[in-house]
Amino acid sequence: MSTFIHPTAIVSKEAKIGENVEIGAFSIIEPDVEIGDGTKIRSSVIVANGARIGKNCSIFSNAIIATEPQDLKYDNERTYVYIGDNTTIREFATINRATVATGKTVIGNNCLVMTYAHIAHDCRIGDNVRLTNSVQIAGHVEIEENAIIGGMAAIHQFCKIGSFAMIGATVKIVKDVLPYALVGENPPKVDGINFIGLRRNNYSNEIIKEISNFYDIIFKSGLNTSDGLNKYKQNYSSVIPEVNRCIEFIEKSERGIYRM
Repeated sequence: MSTFIHPTAIVSKEAKIGENVEIGAFSIIEPDVEIGDGTKIRSSVIVANGARIGKNCSIFSNAIIATEPQDLKYDNERTYVYIGDNTTIREFATINRATVATGKTVIGNNCLVMTYAHIAHDCRIGDNVRLTNSVQIAGHVEIEENAIIGGMAAIHQFCKIGSFAMIGATVKIVKDVLPYALVGENPPKVDGINFIGLRRNNYSNEIIKEISNFYDIIFKSGLNTSDGLNKYKQNYSSVIPEVNRCIEFIEKSERGIYRM
């Protein structure tokens, strides 16, 4: 199959379009755009300057990719949006390109960005992330791989969501969320570990138990976070990589973390 561009689409001759790409009716592709092989763009999509879209992506009607950041400091600098391979962007989702602070907004491979979701400037979205309907993500947010964000959740700027974390619908996040955590209430708190997500991704019972032990010491021992970390390190001379990831996450957190 060769590349197909609908006669009503407006596609710049300067845009770099891969093989077997489809561009639907009334879509607009600006000059400084790259679209990878096999990507399908439906009708009435806007792909603005600075977009770098990977292979075999699917972008549904009325999505808007790589328009200017909603930041008053932005002065028309050249910045980008990078979207990985096999990622799906559903109807009316909006993704802004970055400011000069980082130069690029990044969305990983195999992600699903559902209807009306918004990803602001300078965000970093890891592989296999699921953003469900109407999720609102402010600037400079980082979401690690395999996280799931529930419908209409709102994430404050500069927050970080750890890998395999799961955020419930309508939750307002203003702090960092540890890897593997479930957060499902307002005001937010950690409700437990994402056991189902870990098992579906072939984490062994032994690893899940070690993560659970770490959570128990950090959150259920009556200690603050710093003292809980010290207690865990004293009790466990050998730390598995999954738990070490949590430790490093806490130590690097600038906004503080949610607790049980």
